[in-house]
Amino acid sequence: MKRDDDFVPRLGRMRERRAIRSGFLREVERVVARAGGRKRGGAPRRVFYGNRIGRGAGVGRVLASRDRHAAFRSRRVVIKTRLIKLAGRSLDGAHVHLRYLQRDGVTREGLPGDLYDAKLDRADGAAFLERSEGDRHQFRFIVSAEDAIEYEDLKDFTRRLMRRMAEDPGTALDWVAVDHYNTGHPHSHVVLRGKDEHRADLIIAREYLSHGMRERAAEIVTLDLGPRTDREIETRLRAEVEQERFTSIDRRLLREAEHGMVRSGTVADDTFRQTLRAGRLQKLRRLGLAEETAPGQWKLAEDLEPILRRMGERGDIIKTMHRDMAREGVVRGAADLAIYDPTEPNAGRLVGRVLARGLSDELDDRHYLVVDGVDGRAHYVDLGQADPAEPLTAGSIVSVEARLTAPRASDRTVAEIAAAHGDRYSLDIHLEHDPTATAGFAETHLRRLEAMRRAGAGVEREPDGTWIVAPDHLGRASAYERMQTRISPVIVQTLSTLPLDRQVGAEGATWLDRELMADTKTPTRDAGFGRDVSNALLQRRQWLIEQELAREEQDRVIYRANLLALLRQRELARVGAQLSAELGLPYAEPYPGERIEGIYRRRLDLASGPYALIEKSREFTLVPWRPALERNLGKAVSGIPHGDTISRTLGRQRSGPSI
Repeated sequence: MKRDDDFVPRLGRMRERRAIRSGFLREVERVVARAGGRKRGGAPRRVFYGNRIGRGAGVGRVLASRDRHAAFRSRRVVIKTRLIKLAGRSLDGAHVHLRYLQRDGVTREGLPGDLYDAKLDRADGAAFLERSEGDRHQFRFIVSAEDAIEYEDLKDFTRRLMRRMAEDPGTALDWVAVDHYNTGHPHSHVVLRGKDEHRADLIIAREYLSHGMRERAAEIVTLDLGPRTDREIETRLRAEVEQERFTSIDRRLLREAEHGMVRSGTVADDTFRQTLRAGRLQKLRRLGLAEETAPGQWKLAEDLEPILRRMGERGDIIKTMHRDMAREGVVRGAADLAIYDPTEPNAGRLVGRVLARGLSDELDDRHYLVVDGVDGRAHYVDLGQADPAEPLTAGSIVSVEARLTAPRASDRTVAEIAAAHGDRYSLDIHLEHDPTATAGFAETHLRRLEAMRRAGAGVEREPDGTWIVAPDHLGRASAYERMQTRISPVIVQTLSTLPLDRQVGAEGATWLDRELMADTKTPTRDAGFGRDVSNALLQRRQWLIEQELAREEQDRVIYRANLLALLRQRELARVGAQLSAELGLPYAEPYPGERIEGIYRRRLDLASGPYALIEKSREFTLVPWRPALERNLGKAVSGIPHGDTISRTLGRQRSGPSI
């Protein structure tokens, strides 16, 4: 009788062991190896998954794999996440972001938003930024629950969510938040420091940010308001049938489609869902995105999803325009609403008055303008990440142009001069290379190089102020312009901060005066704001005649020589006298070519344009304003005025920043 431990050895080489393996076993080993298991005859294979790095990876995977039926019943929450790099940068951007989150009009009562944290209803933003000094990164979230309108106050909901977020990764979190009620969907902005409780860099797993955080928020809302009922689900689905945007019905149709073909009903669908599918397919047919090739058989357009998403974005833009225009009392027909697209070849130059400015993407700080154009139409303009120093207030007259991606003339000049001087460029080298150039003209090239350097576009400045310019400088300039286009796709120039009606009788060099004297006038349409501009030009011309600054000769008008300079000088003298009485200092008129040095005190919006008040030890003066001045409020600045502009040279004066 054989025992269990009896065995018969088979002698031979180890490699002969493979000969007895079946083809099936070899196939199993190959599958296991591809799946990240042990290789045949080797060590286990380690597979790297970037989404598993950081805290909360396991929790994120568990929450993402929850029962789909339960998820269908749970309340929906949308969370947008952005990681901001702070290493090596100042906290000016973080400060601007917090300040903008607390701007006027974001509460139900139209008041500024309240910054709060885990304990305090009024948190100290300055203290939060002080704690953030030296942080490598910062997280920014927008938490928007579909049923957030049911909450009287979102603070408790946000605090409970952040407590769960602290429990999942297993670390204390330092955060502040602001609740916004200025849109149709109340939401919360959360700013989270990139440090854990041990002052180490806080790394949160991508799976947790994309799935776990949203599931935790949905848990809280579902617990507070209860699961969605059949009636709520059916009402939402019925509303999707006629929507001109990408919906959950479209997503299911695409998932079930084979080679672009889908049936109007499936065996798994009940009567209600079959009705939804059939109704949605009929809507897509009317939009030109689906075609019935046979009874119950439909062919979907290949680009159905991107087209529907663009239609949804356009619909949101039109709603935004109607809301902003209604607030300003402006009415335009559907045919007179347009979206300014800088990528179109015939985009051209848009001139008009600002009706409204707002945020199109609060997470990325992307702004928009609604401009009432001289062509009689209202235009939506995507500003991108606009400069907060430029006010662009309602009523201002602006021009909008697409940002070009080609190298500028200054880039070509710098490349030419550097090529002739050993890849070096400086103010002295420029003036030596081109004796006809002025110092002010050469300084514009230095400003361009400084802007490229700050953006990391591949130019370097030596301690003595000489620039190292690479042989492929024009290619780097093009890459810099493309990068700037992604950040800000258009260039907006403020033509006048004064509304049109105040320019008619203003004692200053207004935009109307520049239009009257221009060789090429801005074309206007006899409708909307275009008609208002034409009437204002006639009234301004009559005012100039009454002031003996112009005269009529037969069928034309002759304007006085140096009209703009004369009007500008009159206004500055009048404003200077008023400020002299206010400040107790005499006003000193600047002379062309004279260097101005002093303390920048404030900006003045005059009919002749924005001016900066520069205070000296015993007097003050007024010079043309530049956006860069706002970063030096209350500090020493210097520059040389030239008519209605002023030059500046960065890094050349030891006494302080120049303007």
